[in-house]
Amino acid sequence: MNLIFKSALMAALAAGAPFAYAKPVKPPVSREFPKAIEPSKIILVGDSTTAVIGGWGPSFCAYHVTSFAACVDLARGGRSSRTYMQEKSWHLALKEAQVPGYRNVWVLIQFGHNDQPGNSRSTELAQEFPGYIRRYVDDTRAVGATPILVTPLVRRVFENGRLVNDLEPWAQAVRQVAKATGAALIDLNALSAAAAVELGPKQSERFAQLPRSTAPAKDAPARAQTEVNVQPTATPRLSYDNTHLGEEGADYVAAIMARALADTIAPMRPLLVVERRPDRRPAALEYRAR
Repeated sequence: MNLIFKSALMAALAAGAPFAYAKPVKPPVSREFPKAIEPSKIILVGDSTTAVIGGWGPSFCAYHVTSFAACVDLARGGRSSRTYMQEKSWHLALKEAQVPGYRNVWVLIQFGHNDQPGNSRSTELAQEFPGYIRRYVDDTRAVGATPILVTPLVRRVFENGRLVNDLEPWAQAVRQVAKATGAALIDLNALSAAAAVELGPKQSERFAQLPRSTAPAKDAPARAQTEVNVQPTATPRLSYDNTHLGEEGADYVAAIMARALADTIAPMRPLLVVERRPDRRPAALEYRAR
């Protein structure tokens, strides 16, 4: 009997006969066919005050740019406007700017710290430094991208309670190049100087990589290698100073940059997240738009 039932069942299934207990088949969900996106790209060029481990760039790319804008931090520590170009880092940045598929490509250019006299990386202020900054503008435009000049981040140095802005001459040189070339300008030097004055010497210390009382981190010793090609991971060299930024300082300055860019570059505004994540915004250091 079971054999006869099974045979009848198989025959009915083969013939497509309906069964009372069969569940109704839902109509398929209509599939979306989206139009092609028009992404943009933001490229950061500069020294350690923009670069990873010490600059505002990583926080800016991580928390202030939407997914419709690629954000590439190509800043490198210890570089001046001259050495960044001579070592071919600028060549790589220009190649990055020429990658097809992006509607807008903006290149943010911030130098000055290592252009100051006193080291082998410096440039002469009257002619050489502005000459290099102007070349950054011209080269960016030559590859079809848009240059945005950024004056150097202020050093948080106070004497007798007053801020000493030793980078003002280099900031002024950048302002003059922006005016002469018609390039967009973000005056980070003035914005960060105003913030440092408002916060004062003690609060400004919170922007450093380590507390003032903390000894600089030492390089980790090389671990025993179990394979020929295994290398120890890189160890950041952190310290307390009045130039570089820790996480809190990077978040603060990145928020300043996001607000300034949104106010200055209209096509960039929809791609920027101006307000920082609430859980990363110290109430005492909240940025006030000026």
